[in-house]
Amino acid sequence: MSTADASQVVTSAAIDEQLADTYRRTRLRPGLLEKLAGIRERRWWTDGVTFVDGAATAGAKAISESGVDPADVGLMVNTSVSRRWLEPSTAVAVHHALGLPSSCQNFDITNACLGFVNGMELAGAMIDSGRLDYALVVNGEDARPVQEATIARLNAEGTGARDVIAQFATLTLGSGAVAMVLGRADRHPEGHRLVASVSRAGTEHHELCVGDNDMMRTDLKGLLEAGVALSEELWAEAAEEFDWRGMSRYVVHQVSQVHTDTICARLGIDPGRVPRTFPTRGNLGPASVPFTLAGEVDALVDGDRVLLMGIGSGLNACCLEIAW
Repeated sequence: MSTADASQVVTSAAIDEQLADTYRRTRLRPGLLEKLAGIRERRWWTDGVTFVDGAATAGAKAISESGVDPADVGLMVNTSVSRRWLEPSTAVAVHHALGLPSSCQNFDITNACLGFVNGMELAGAMIDSGRLDYALVVNGEDARPVQEATIARLNAEGTGARDVIAQFATLTLGSGAVAMVLGRADRHPEGHRLVASVSRAGTEHHELCVGDNDMMRTDLKGLLEAGVALSEELWAEAAEEFDWRGMSRYVVHQVSQVHTDTICARLGIDPGRVPRTFPTRGNLGPASVPFTLAGEVDALVDGDRVLLMGIGSGLNACCLEIAW
């Protein structure tokens, strides 16, 4: 598993400065991105570098570090929310940039911020079925276009406090990329095994967060309450079959300080076992869970149990256990 960091650091203080006139006009206080969400900064790709470049960079690193021959990769799944076109898929651009063989099937899986975990599930199932030996899951996200459009829109005449609050979550996003190689456990005893996953859907909430390349509107309170409630339901039902108490790490989707504190409190998770990347990377969308996991690799040891906890607007939630 490998990451590719966007290089341009954008602080929350800098965004507040750009929105200073809007805050004065709407009588909102600056500083909420850092004080409430806990996000000090996020990153943007520099001019001339795209999220496809980032995904390809992370993918190339992941293949190289795995020692797998690129010719043996039978599947490449792209899980990015970011996309430039409705068609073709983003996967074809990443596949081409990586120089993967024509025998390597490639396509997109999109499920909001849950996409990468879903990509792992699908790739693992296809490997278990004997259809392929190796799969590559990639993700590249670019928050810059939607954040620049949002800042410009919020600075326009007539923007009210409700507009700022509805588009607040857009300003918490970040840019980055990550990739993971999956293979057969019987050929790689040194690897980290996907144990099992459990998913639950709460699709009655599909209008709480709606976005495109230009705008994202979010019911912050409603999304938090519905997402945590869905996670609680999944947790309670899964307890009959899985004992997730005392895991070595709980890698939670990186939304904000409020979200992380609430999840830990409601599910009885030790906050000290929940690594955080949102303070310096923001919400990386579907890249956030694997990106955060990548930061823990050097601290994990054989025998550790890791639980990936993803949730995507829509709503869908999933927990996937990895035996380290």
